[in-house]
Amino acid sequence: MNTFYYLNSCDTCKRIMKFLELPDSVSLREIKSDPISEKELDKLKALAGSYEALFSKRARMYKERNLKDANLQEADFRDLLLEHYTFLKRPVLVYKDEIYIGNSKKTTEAASQALRNSL
Repeated sequence: MNTFYYLNSCDTCKRIMKFLELPDSVSLREIKSDPISEKELDKLKALAGSYEALFSKRARMYKERNLKDANLQEADFRDLLLEHYTFLKRPVLVYKDEIYIGNSKKTTEAASQALRNSL
């Protein structure tokens, strides 16, 4: 399923959503009001290669809990992602069995190219 995972209060997510001009075939998923389930997270991990790839080390809670100093394993990343929506690196676009994670220019351009190529 083609899905764009984002946070409504995130200006970067809104900017990228506008930039991508998401087609109607992409459903929007606001992760605060509709949290990601265990099953969904496991599917995202399968596409991303690891839970760590989906994890935001810029999240305020990451810093507040001093997780930088912790020796986090894949199971820890999974548990944290399920615990609180802010740990998900945003936005995440799943489109035609490809995943685009985060807001780097390279990732945003790749997502845009994939969307344009399918038109």
